Amino acid sequence: MQDFEKKIEEAKKLLEKLNDPEITLYDAMEYYKKGVKLLKEASEMIEKAKLEFEEIKGNH
Repeated sequence: MQDFEKKIEEAKKLLEKLNDPEITLYDAMEYYKKGVKLLKEASEMIEKAKLEFEEIKGNH
């Protein structure tokens, strides 16, 4: 689960960069794309964990 936390932390850092008034449009788009990718990966990790939990729960 450490990877999950790392992805969320990276997404938070990107959000902070997006709040910089001096950011260029190009950099903003790159940070946004990276942030969306990280959050999607984190979401997929949660879904996988849910499925594993349900499988374990179903076996007992």
